[in-house]
Amino acid sequence: MELKEKVPTPHIDAKRGEIAKTVILPGDPLRAKFIADHFLEGAKQFNHTRNMLGFTGTYQGKKVSVMGTGMGCPSIGIYSYELIHFYGAKNLIRVGSAGSMDPKLKVGDIVLAQGACTTSNFPALMQLPGVFAPICSYELLEKAAEEAKKRKIPYHVGNVLSSDMFYGPAEGKDAAKKWVSMGVLAVEMEAAALYTNAAFGKANALAILTISDSFSTGQAMTAKQRETSFTKMMELSLSLA
Repeated sequence: MELKEKVPTPHIDAKRGEIAKTVILPGDPLRAKFIADHFLEGAKQFNHTRNMLGFTGTYQGKKVSVMGTGMGCPSIGIYSYELIHFYGAKNLIRVGSAGSMDPKLKVGDIVLAQGACTTSNFPALMQLPGVFAPICSYELLEKAAEEAKKRKIPYHVGNVLSSDMFYGPAEGKDAAKKWVSMGVLAVEMEAAALYTNAAFGKANALAILTISDSFSTGQAMTAKQRETSFTKMMELSLSLA
């Protein structure tokens, strides 16, 4: 991809070449710092604009970047677009939390999001003559599944829901049951925009999610647990670099 846009961008103050081809994307910028501090060698910060922290280092000898995206489709839509079109990112791997809709998924389980249903209007804004189905990169999905098997990490593969609402009637238990009846495993807020931007930009994308709470049991992780306890998900995502 030929890069014509000028950098730094309004949202990322990195210079050309400071961001790797593979970028790990947690929603929380503090989780990005946690990954850089605990998993990357020689990590250097490339972004602090809006406190959306970003770092580049190496993992097992491979150059990799990690950067926060914020919450929701509009936020990850901005960052993933700029990473692809301004900085040449080729592999974008979201690592985040999700709420279990399907009772068979327990808190702490890993989900590889094969596709992303959505209540967001983000895919429709691409002005296609139909309804776009946001799906992940099969190449990344296959590698993630193989790596999970190798590491003996239990995982689920299937559809998730990228919701524009965190609170509200659209996210009640009745709605969850309807999504589960269509095979949807869990709910999060970003994958549909990431997959749409990746398709448009000819990049690879995958969302690797850890179940942080459950609609059926009411069990939930604390904010601190979300920040620091997703080690399996983080290692799995970094192995794809």
